[in-house]
Amino acid sequence: MKVLVAGATGALGKQLVPRLVANGHDVVGMTRHEAKRDAIRELGATPAVADALDPEQVARVVAEAEPEAIIHELTALSGALDMRKMEQNFALTNRLRSEGTDHLLAAGRAVGTRRFLAQSYAGWPFARQGGPVKTEDDPLDPNPVEAMRGILDGIRHLEDAVTGADWTEGIVLRYGGFYGPGTSLTQGGEHVDMLRKRKFPVVGDGAGVWSFVHIEDAADATVAALERGSRGIYNIVDDEPAAVKDWLPAAAAAVGARPPRHVPRWLGRLFAGEAGAVMMTEIRGASNAKAKAELGWQPRHPSWRQGFEEAVA
Repeated sequence: MKVLVAGATGALGKQLVPRLVANGHDVVGMTRHEAKRDAIRELGATPAVADALDPEQVARVVAEAEPEAIIHELTALSGALDMRKMEQNFALTNRLRSEGTDHLLAAGRAVGTRRFLAQSYAGWPFARQGGPVKTEDDPLDPNPVEAMRGILDGIRHLEDAVTGADWTEGIVLRYGGFYGPGTSLTQGGEHVDMLRKRKFPVVGDGAGVWSFVHIEDAADATVAALERGSRGIYNIVDDEPAAVKDWLPAAAAAVGARPPRHVPRWLGRLFAGEAGAVMMTEIRGASNAKAKAELGWQPRHPSWRQGFEEAVA
C-alpha cells in the first residue's frame, strides 16, 4: 500500500516507518524540515517536505504521493511539560490537530485516499466520573479545567473530522502515555531526570489513573490498524492502567531514585496548576480490549512495570 506518514521523524514516526516498510508498504515520510530528508531516507521512506499548517504545501505533497492511506502523527511536543503552561505548551499541537487534520483530509479526499489514521490521546480526556477505566464508547470530559479546554477541543475536532469523513475509512488511535526510545521516559530523558531529582511528587491521594504504552507497541498497533482496522476509535494502551500512587513510586525505583515525595493537593495545584492536580488525582485510564480483539494486537510490553525497567536500562 502507498502510505504517507505525516510526522515521520517524531518519536512514533521513527518506530512506525521502518515497520511499514518491513511489511511491504511504499512509504512517503512528511516533515517540515529540509534537514530531515536524509533521516527519512535512512528509515526506508521517500522524504517529502511540507508545513502541515500550509494547505497548499500539504496539497502538493499529497498530490505528488497519491497515497492510498495517510497516517497523521503530527504533534509539537517534546520533553517534560510545564503543567502551569499547558495552553502555551499545546498551542501548536492544537493547531496541528485542527487545521493540520483538515488540510490532510482535504488533500487526501482530492486524490481518493482510502484510509486515514490519526493520533489522539487516551491519557486524560475521559469524563472524570464513574469507573477508573474507560472504553472507546465512554464520554470525554464535558467540563475540563480551563487549561485543558483548548487541548480537548483539538482532540474532539480531530476525532470527529476523521471518523466522520464518509469518503474514507477514518481511524483514530488514542495512544496512552509514551515511554521508551525517543520519549522523555527513557535513559537520559527529562522525566527520568525529574524522578532522580525527586521533582515528580505524588499529589494528594494520587488516585488519578494513567494508561501507558511503549512506543514500539504503539507503532505495532498502528500498523495493525492500517491493515485491519475499521472506521472508529481504538485505545492503544497497555494492559495495566494504574493510579499515580502505584506507578510513580515504581517508576522512581526503576530509575534508581528514592521514593517520590508526597504533597497535599493544594500545594500540587500551586506548583503544577489545576491541570496538574487533576491529572494526579482525578483522571481515568483506558481499556485496550477493543484494539486487542479487532486488530489482533498484543503489546509486547503488557505492563509498564517491566516496561519502565527496560526503558531506562
